[in-house]
Amino acid sequence: MFNLERWQEIFETIRKNKLRTFLTGLSVASGIFILVILLAIGQGMQNGISSEFENDAANRISVWANVTSEEYKGMNPGRRIQLDNQDYALAEAKNRDKLEYKSGVYSNWGVMTSYKGETGSYRVEGVRGDYQFLENESLVAGRYINQSDLEGYEKVTVLGNRVYQDLFKGKNAIGEYLTMAGVKFKIVGIYTDPGGEREETRMFIPLTTAQRVFNAGDKLRSLVFTLKPEENFEDAVAASEAFSQQLENDLKTRHTVAPTDERAINVNNSLENAKRFYDLMDMIRWFFWGVGICTIIAGVVGVSNIMLIIVKERTKEIGIRKAIGAQPLSIIGMILHESVFVTAIAGFIGLIFGLLLIEFVGPLIETNFISNPSVDFGVAVTTVIILVVAGAVAGFFPAYRASNIKPIVALRDE
Repeated sequence: MFNLERWQEIFETIRKNKLRTFLTGLSVASGIFILVILLAIGQGMQNGISSEFENDAANRISVWANVTSEEYKGMNPGRRIQLDNQDYALAEAKNRDKLEYKSGVYSNWGVMTSYKGETGSYRVEGVRGDYQFLENESLVAGRYINQSDLEGYEKVTVLGNRVYQDLFKGKNAIGEYLTMAGVKFKIVGIYTDPGGEREETRMFIPLTTAQRVFNAGDKLRSLVFTLKPEENFEDAVAASEAFSQQLENDLKTRHTVAPTDERAINVNNSLENAKRFYDLMDMIRWFFWGVGICTIIAGVVGVSNIMLIIVKERTKEIGIRKAIGAQPLSIIGMILHESVFVTAIAGFIGLIFGLLLIEFVGPLIETNFISNPSVDFGVAVTTVIILVVAGAVAGFFPAYRASNIKPIVALRDE
């Protein structure tokens, strides 16, 4: 029920103690402001990290080889391991029911490419048709590499959008021929990649053609796979870890590599990386909540102290109220009302300033690990609840003390 007299008392108390009320409110507003900013930064970090995983397939597993670092079965360390078509065939045959997309890759860097006087140096990758989905690429024109291209050793290529802009300047490219490493290739497609221009400065050709054109025999630079979807993230991580370990063991066995050698065969599992990052982000988010809550608690302690001072100053008034019949709950309500009001108003000011800062400054922040920091509606509602609870906690102990004041003692107070 609205009580005009109580509101008048609250505003009168604030008017008489402007500086004290301002400093008390400032501590609460600062706490909420800091909490909102920290949570926005946490969300921005999650956005930034998530975008890194969006560049390729979310559950991508990549394998490449290096040199051995341990002696094994009479073979000296420093032996270079070379992946080949047989490695790909064995992995595919053994895990056919588990695999979603798969491809061997043969890459060549700095390949001179020309078209009617326009030239450039680009990365060329021989791949299978599934590689489009492994790289999360989207076609803007034409088609991708297909099985017929692989079987016929066709000289066809799919250009990255950046290559297309460099060589064709926006003109039609599908069906045209360009010269790559002295060999003419027909352009059958153009793609874009969420990784941006860096990923679009590549050209893809059939794997079989790449191995023949670049005299690679049956060599591969890497193997790339994704597994079929699981029911939940934890199951997907477990399946991905098991497949990665099995694949690494199989390759080490085939190439006579020590089981404990960590350099010879390298397996990069994006789901494992994602899980580590998301676990880290959860820890950071809880840390930010902890820092913000501790800052708010400091403000709440300040409010509670101020309310104790107010109770002390109004001891005689409270005694008179009780002497003429005021109930303890009425006294508690009076103190709590003022405490919640001061805390809520100050907190809302801090919340609004925090949200405004994020609204205008957030979109301007774009780094590798922080992207578009923001606070969602659920967090805003949570901070409002925290404000109300904080105000109630801040005022409870002073209010309880006020309700226990004996009228005869209060009336003697000077």
